[in-house]
Amino acid sequence: MVQKIRAIVVKFFTSDGKLSFVKVGTQFVVVVALVLGLVAFVGNNKTVTLNVDGKVSSVQTFGGTVGQVVKGANLELQSADRVTPAADSHVQDGSVINVNLAKAVKVSLDGAERTISTTSPTVEGLVTELGVASASELSVPKDAQLAVSGSFVSISTPKTVSIVADGKADKATTTASDVAQVLADAGITLGASDRVSQPGNAPVVNDMVIKVSRVDASKTAEATEAVSFETLTTEDASMVKGEKKVTQAGVAGTINKSFKLVLVDGREASRTLVSQSVSTQPVTEKVTVGTKPKPAAQAGANTGAAAPAMMNEAMWDKIAQCESTGNWSVNNGNGYYGGLQFDIRTWLGAGGGAYAPNASLASKAQQIDIANRVYAQRGLQPWGCGWAASS
Repeated sequence: MVQKIRAIVVKFFTSDGKLSFVKVGTQFVVVVALVLGLVAFVGNNKTVTLNVDGKVSSVQTFGGTVGQVVKGANLELQSADRVTPAADSHVQDGSVINVNLAKAVKVSLDGAERTISTTSPTVEGLVTELGVASASELSVPKDAQLAVSGSFVSISTPKTVSIVADGKADKATTTASDVAQVLADAGITLGASDRVSQPGNAPVVNDMVIKVSRVDASKTAEATEAVSFETLTTEDASMVKGEKKVTQAGVAGTINKSFKLVLVDGREASRTLVSQSVSTQPVTEKVTVGTKPKPAAQAGANTGAAAPAMMNEAMWDKIAQCESTGNWSVNNGNGYYGGLQFDIRTWLGAGGGAYAPNASLASKAQQIDIANRVYAQRGLQPWGCGWAASS
């Protein structure tokens, strides 16, 4: 510009060095225009600081507004971008323009994924916008820059969990994303057979209970059990039907068994038979049973069944003498029968029905057999004349 003005001034003179007023008048208008242009140029040229998501640069511009400056910096803004001051604000030399570009960030918050639109330049600003706890675990550093697209941030907020293991129950606050990490952070090492109430890759939720069961499959146990004997039955036509005689007593055998145990937290949960061997063979019981039909008994008569040899006969004779004057077949119709005056209930309850319906129809030997049975259980208490036995 200065060179142009100097050239115009030279033109004010003629070729012989004399001042030409005509030329002066003409060129004066041109010079004034150039000077005014120079002043305008110097006045409109500004140095502006442009901060785009933390990247600061110095820009020379003739733009009069923020929008003009940004556009002149070849920065295409979207509607979701944030610019301060506003795009229609005037700028002057030394102004600072902050631009925060809109970003689509994929966020996993406690396992739930969604895409968040933010103008925050860093992960820390995004976390603040989401309102999550500052102690949350992040997959990237807080000061990491966010890209306009393609950024991914995993956030795990603090949660309270209960861990039950090795006989203890503890509560802990954790930002671990899964159960396996919670156990690792708690210093709990799992054995190959141990069981956990939650899968290792299960996401952690607040108030979760994680139970570790220690499984020990290394133990064994031995046991001895009885082996039942068999019964071999032989029929004998000479014996009355219903009679039975054991000719060889049965003896149980023994078997040794070996088991593999599974212990859960020290308690037996299951046992599996591994091997077994018989140490003592059982002895078969041999029984002979009669097949001979019983003789038909006449109603109200003695069955004819033989009674065993009479025991305590002298004692019973004395009692019978007192009870019935020694009449072994007496029936006075008072509900008491025979020489020892049995009532029906006592007679049948002691097995007298095998001989006769009541004692008056039974022989002396049969009555004494039943009396000895009652005596073995109750003594002489049923007989009012029991005193006679001692006289």
